[in-house]
Amino acid sequence: MKATINDVAKHAEVSIKTVSRVMNNEPSVRQNTRDKVMAAVTELNYQPNLAARNLAGTKSYSIAYVYDNPNAYYVIDMQAGILSACRKQGFELLIHPCNAKADNIEQEVANMVKHSRVAGLVLTPPFSEMPAFVKAMTELDVKVVRIMSGDEAPDDLTPCIMVNDHKAAFTITQHLIDLGHKNIGFIAGGSEHKSTIERLQGYKQALLDNNLSIEESLIIDGEYSFDSGVQGAKKLLTGDIRPTAIFSCNDEIAAGALFASRLMNIAIPETLSIAGFENSPFSRQTWPKLTTADQPNSTIAENAANLLIAQTRKQKPSNIVQQYTPQLVIRDSSGKAI
Repeated sequence: MKATINDVAKHAEVSIKTVSRVMNNEPSVRQNTRDKVMAAVTELNYQPNLAARNLAGTKSYSIAYVYDNPNAYYVIDMQAGILSACRKQGFELLIHPCNAKADNIEQEVANMVKHSRVAGLVLTPPFSEMPAFVKAMTELDVKVVRIMSGDEAPDDLTPCIMVNDHKAAFTITQHLIDLGHKNIGFIAGGSEHKSTIERLQGYKQALLDNNLSIEESLIIDGEYSFDSGVQGAKKLLTGDIRPTAIFSCNDEIAAGALFASRLMNIAIPETLSIAGFENSPFSRQTWPKLTTADQPNSTIAENAANLLIAQTRKQKPSNIVQQYTPQLVIRDSSGKAI
């Protein structure tokens, strides 16, 4: 038979209420008591029924991840990070993929919040960067934490995890410039994502700081997809100004650009250098492996969930705004300009 909370309380020689407080990670429990309870939990292999706990009381022990993103690796990393925080703190995770462009999107998510009785929402782009949507969510009886692109929060609506895409994109472009590249192409992601804007601005800033002109014909609109990289690279490599390097807005685009280059018998990196962004599995599954920027999405997501859970427990979070800057990872896809 499965161990019950009564079994744990008896084994640890504490009250059922104390076991409940430990399992809910409440800060008022003394450390030696917490250790006794957790030892009993481990020994008895006790697993609390979180769904029943949600139904039994007025307090919710579930949070939801709301997203609209075509990048499967990004979504998987986000889910893994949030789930890690939930498991450590006794919460359940509800995954809610949806269409950010739907006319009734605010009502759809509001209905989910009410019917599922979630305590909070983790929002990633584009939802986190839609002020009207965010405001509507804050007016519900839930907490919200946003993961966003930028170096500082745009408002004080909710706690934020900020990703400094601008600085990371500047560093990637500077790396290519240091290798002697002057004509550097840029394949953008979806225009609705602020990360696209920030990465483009970082690219442009690096060119200007090195007295290089910004050639609009070398900037290609796209989406965060492999096919967008294929089509964007073909356009760049058959244009009037042929680049010696391509900076793609993420690794999936970069992998598509590399594939297109191979089809055109262009040697990488001997004739053309290619860089991506995020350090997703795409960057390590190509040949050669991609130069990129390491964006620790699982860690970012786990910290966002911890920040959210602290809000639901009315604990003062250590940081209302946390910042990350993806770090340059140099691999074999970038080389000296010829």
